Amino acid sequence: MEKNQQELLSIGKVLNFHGVKGEVKVGFTEGNEKIFSEISRVYAVNSSKVSRLDIEKVRFHKKFAVIKFKQVNSVDEAVEIKGFLLKLPKEELVKYLEEDEFYISDLISLKAYDTEGNYIGEVSGVANLKEQDVLFIKNTGNKEHIIPFKKEIVPKVDLKQEKIIINIIEGLIEKK
Repeated sequence: MEKNQQELLSIGKVLNFHGVKGEVKVGFTEGNEKIFSEISRVYAVNSSKVSRLDIEKVRFHKKFAVIKFKQVNSVDEAVEIKGFLLKLPKEELVKYLEEDEFYISDLISLKAYDTEGNYIGEVSGVANLKEQDVLFIKNTGNKEHIIPFKKEIVPKVDLKQEKIIINIIEGLIEKK
């Protein structure tokens, strides 16, 4: 069964084989242990292929997941999926988000307004700079502002209305 890659979000990456029975060592973002513990299948994706893999067993070793897939039964088969990203449909992952956590893809293109309702611009990107998440807001003049993505500065993200509210503090955004 194949899945459209645009619908899938990455939860880990096959780094190498582990042992001789087809287990693989998977790197993942801290906090995704619960996801790997609860799921029964993933999609393994590289640039040209998407394959469904059923999970037989998962255990955690150091900061990695060691996974045995039903379809992978040897070192050679494990090596074939080395470098593949492990993905799940976004709609399955939403339940694992904490309050005030968002997917980057959901933030891009949101309209940004100040607390008085004045239009500032549109979210054009998200990045992590020195342990701090930031939003890139592009205004109508095509100037980009970097806004720290902190609750004090961005008190409201409304995905349904496709907008965010920014608490403007002095020096954060240049006046026109």
